[in-house]
Amino acid sequence: MWTYESVEYVTVAGEAWLSSASEYPRSMRALWESRPWAPTVLPCGRTFDVINLPGLFGRRVLDELWASGPGCGPVATLRGRILVFAQVGAAERLRTLLVWEEWARSVPPVLCHGQGDAITVPPVQRSTEAPETQGRWIVAPDSHEPWLPGAPTLLWACVRAARSAPVGADFASAGADC
Repeated sequence: MWTYESVEYVTVAGEAWLSSASEYPRSMRALWESRPWAPTVLPCGRTFDVINLPGLFGRRVLDELWASGPGCGPVATLRGRILVFAQVGAAERLRTLLVWEEWARSVPPVLCHGQGDAITVPPVQRSTEAPETQGRWIVAPDSHEPWLPGAPTLLWACVRAARSAPVGADFASAGADC
């Protein structure tokens, strides 16, 4: 039996926001109504971009976003990686900013999904007993216009997270275990 305490879910307003990324939002909402436990593939670059971080490093970046004040919008975890939903255009800009020599060596490889890319998002409803392979929402979309960080905010969170890590931290291999 499903109860409020046994289910992680996206609000109705959050579903509307997520479905707006699709070319066919009403069809997407109908799919979620019939199969709310199914992961979905959505295009990036229309409603949001996604910054895909190794697990341990992603958790440090989230800590930095919350510690420095702005917090973050929707965040999911899927296959040991952290997916931070960002402003449209942030993926392309962040990709460019991360190669600057000043901090390029300290930040682990980050995948930036923008225009022309698609991303698998966790189910809009998930039993807390469901397998982790489907992914889950760390911060579920809860409004029709969630706050999304831009490239500068994400860049500084990445740089601070990398610089505050213990010497010799291997974010790439640690991400698979999260």
